[in-house]
Amino acid sequence: MLFRSMNFLMSPMLVIAYSLIGNINFDITRESLGKDKNNNDVFLSDIWPSSDDINSVIQKNIDSNMFVNSYKDLFEGDNNWKNISTSQSEFFNWEDSSTYIQPSPFFTTQNDSENKLEEITDAYPLLVLGDSVTTDHISPAGSFKESTPAGTYLVDQGTSVLDFNSYGSRRGNFKIMQRGTFANIRIANKLVPDKTGGYTKHIPTNKIVSVYEASELYKNEDRELIVIAGKNYGCGSSRDWAAKGTKLLGVKAVIAESFERIHRSNLVGMGVLPLEFIKGENYESLGIDNNSTFTIAALKRNDTNVNINSTKNGQPYTFKAKVRIDTDKEWDYFLNDGILNYVLKNISNST
Repeated sequence: MLFRSMNFLMSPMLVIAYSLIGNINFDITRESLGKDKNNNDVFLSDIWPSSDDINSVIQKNIDSNMFVNSYKDLFEGDNNWKNISTSQSEFFNWEDSSTYIQPSPFFTTQNDSENKLEEITDAYPLLVLGDSVTTDHISPAGSFKESTPAGTYLVDQGTSVLDFNSYGSRRGNFKIMQRGTFANIRIANKLVPDKTGGYTKHIPTNKIVSVYEASELYKNEDRELIVIAGKNYGCGSSRDWAAKGTKLLGVKAVIAESFERIHRSNLVGMGVLPLEFIKGENYESLGIDNNSTFTIAALKRNDTNVNINSTKNGQPYTFKAKVRIDTDKEWDYFLNDGILNYVLKNISNST
């Protein structure tokens, strides 16, 4: 019963051997696979081909012409590809109606260095998270339901639920990925302890809404946002959209007990400020009031610590956090609102 919920990766020869047995709850290195016509035991070593056997088959059946003939017209495309109508232009002809690919929103504005160093004022926490929040919690890659912000968007665009596909397949459309950020069904947000999934509390109204909807409400109120987290924030795969989606939701800073290395770097690369609680401190131990706002003091380049003002027991309370912009080059990225704008600016200045 245990093996029914497990996946295994094996060579084709092992697949055949296990198929002869009929199950995998079996020591294939010692036990017989079956009987031959003379009723003798047959073991894996009896049927496993040697390297010489394999090389002999390759030499007899494979030659370079097979690959040359198969791939010589690869870039010509088939008739379906050739019959696609395209405009004769140096620039891609974006279609507003496409639900799979939309132009990047990350080049629409470029912040000056001075703006990136300004105080983050009265920011609300969009989420308060625990330990080991993975990049899949932040930016899931799997399927999603009609009731999610991404599903609602696609239905409004005339897409059938059967054609939703997955977040991963629609990663070329930032409108989907933004709505999918923090939408993992298993993410646990301490602002809404009785719910799991992509929900949060819009603190000014006390309404429980989707994370995406809350971010839009805060945006309309001209409110800045932060995310608060525990240890090892952003662990798992180095998923770029975990940082991109955070940026698009309007998050200015993430305050965590610690960061996974690559995700911290990706946040800097998107112009989102990574801050760490001083060792031994966290959101709970500081006793910060529920529904508090956070004001992060203005930065200077190469600052290693920063003061953050909030409230505790109804009174103003200040604590320090470590600035996790770790290198001079990361400061360059951050001050240009991310690596994309940094590269674009350098290209513009060199022409």
